[in-house]
Amino acid sequence: MTLSRRDLEQNRMGALYAKATRRAALTPEELSRSLMATLARKPKGAGWWVFGYGSLLWNPLFPIAETARGTVRGLHRRFCLKSLASRGTPELPGLVLGLDRGGSCRGLVFRLPSPLAVDELHLLWRREMVVGSYEPRWVKVDCGGTTRCALAFVVKRAHPHYTGRLGVEEEVRILGCACGAFGSSREYLSHTRAALAAHGIVDPYLEALAARLAPPPAGGA
Repeated sequence: MTLSRRDLEQNRMGALYAKATRRAALTPEELSRSLMATLARKPKGAGWWVFGYGSLLWNPLFPIAETARGTVRGLHRRFCLKSLASRGTPELPGLVLGLDRGGSCRGLVFRLPSPLAVDELHLLWRREMVVGSYEPRWVKVDCGGTTRCALAFVVKRAHPHYTGRLGVEEEVRILGCACGAFGSSREYLSHTRAALAAHGIVDPYLEALAARLAPPPAGGA
C-alpha cells in the first residue's frame, strides 16, 4: 500500500508509529508547535519551497505550483534512519533517507501555492515529523544560477532512529528484506532512483546500492 493523502488527513502515520514505537510518535500539539517554530524562522522574502530528496520526489501528496532541480551544499542524501512502521517493523526495521551533514545533494524543489501553504505544511508535518527524527531547516538551494530558500528535513543525529553511517553490506541487507505498512525499503530505493532519473539526476550512492541488491524473489516487489 502506498502512502496517500487520506492517510495524512486521518493521521494514519501517527497512529502506526504510536502503535509500533509506543511513545515515540509526536502528538498533534507537538507537531503544531514544531511547525509554528519553523515558520517563525522562515527568512524574510522566502517563498514556499520544499526540497525533496527521498519519497517526496515521487509521492509528494501536496499541490505543486512549480518544480525545479536544485543542489543543497553541506548536506548529503543517505540511508541513515530506521523505519519501524512505514518501511519496516519494530522486529525488522527498514531504512529511509535523511539529509546528513557533509557533501552535497541534488534533488527537486517544489513550490506550494501560497494560499494553501500553511495548511499543506500541517499535513507534511504529519508525514515527515511523525517521530521528530528530522530537524526542519530553511536552506539555500542552487537551482542553476538561481538560489531559492527551501524547507528541508535534516536528520537529527541525536534521535534514537538515527543509524549513523552503516556499512554498505548492512545497508544492502536491510534494503533487501525490510517491509512495512507503506511498502518495502527496496521499493523506496527503486522509486527514488527512478524519480531522480526522470529529472536527469543520477546519485552514485543510490546506484551502487541498487547494483549490489539481489533481484527480488519471483512475484515480489
